[in-house]
Amino acid sequence: MNIGIIGLGLIGGSLGRSIIKNTDHTVFGTDIDNNVIIKAKLLKAINYELEEKDYKNLDFVFVATTPQTATKIITEISPKLKSGAIVMDCCGTKKVVVECMQELKNKHKNLYYLGGHPMAGREFSTISHSVSNLFDRSYFLVVPVRADIKILAKVKELLLAIGCLNMVVTSSVKHDELISYTSQLAHIVSSCYIKNPLYKEHVGYSAGSFRDMTRVAKLNPTMWTELMLENKENLINQIDDIKNHLEEYKIALQNGDANVLFSLLEEGNTLKEEADKLHRQGV
Repeated sequence: MNIGIIGLGLIGGSLGRSIIKNTDHTVFGTDIDNNVIIKAKLLKAINYELEEKDYKNLDFVFVATTPQTATKIITEISPKLKSGAIVMDCCGTKKVVVECMQELKNKHKNLYYLGGHPMAGREFSTISHSVSNLFDRSYFLVVPVRADIKILAKVKELLLAIGCLNMVVTSSVKHDELISYTSQLAHIVSSCYIKNPLYKEHVGYSAGSFRDMTRVAKLNPTMWTELMLENKENLINQIDDIKNHLEEYKIALQNGDANVLFSLLEEGNTLKEEADKLHRQGV
C-alpha cells in the first residue's frame, strides 16, 4: 500500500518508522515544518515527502495532529483521494473528529473513515523522540465512521504488523469517557503533584514512586490544553471523583482513624490487583 502520514511528530514519526521497518508498504509524509520532513527522511520515518500529486495514489492516510487541525486536514484532502482510500486520525479525543467524518462520509461516499487513537506514547514530543517500537504490545482504539468488516480487517492487519497487541473497536462517546480517566486525569494529577514546593528537595529522598507520579507532568501544553478542553465535561467528572476520594483519606487522617484509613488503602490495593488481572486477561 501507499500510506500517507500527515503530521510527523512523535506519533506520526513513530508510525512511519514502524511501517517502514515491519512492512513492505511505502510511506509518504508531510509536516508544516520542512526541517521535520528532512529529519523524517534521515530517521527512515518516510520514504518520500507527500506532495500534492501523491494524494490520488494513497491507499491509506493517517492524520497525526491535534483534533481541530485534523478536521481541517481531513476536509481538505478528502476530495483529492482515490476511491477506496482509508482515512484515519490519531487524535487523543474523538468527538470533534468523528463528527467531522460523519459529515464527510455523505459527501465522499467512495472513502472509508475511521477515528483512531494509539494507546502508546512517551513524555517527549517531536519526531526526534519517535521510535520504531512505540506501538509494541499496545492497543489501538478505532471508531468506525464508514468501514465495513473488510476494511476493519485491513486496518487491523496493518496495526498488528507494526507491533500492536490488538485493535479495539469503540464509539466516540465511550472513547472520550474512558480516556478522561485513563489518560487525561493522570496528566492533571501529575501536573498538580509536581507543584508541591518540596519538589526542589526531592533528590536523595525520592525513588520509583516520585518518578512514576511525575512522569506525565512532562507534556506538550499546547496539545493537552486542546485535548482537555475538547473533553472537559468528562474530565471535570473525573476530577470531582478523585477530589471526593482524596477527601475520604484526609478525613480519616484528621480523625486519626486507623480502621478507616486501613480500609481505604486495602480497597485501593484490591482494585489495583483487579485492574492488573483484567489487563493480563486482555479485557
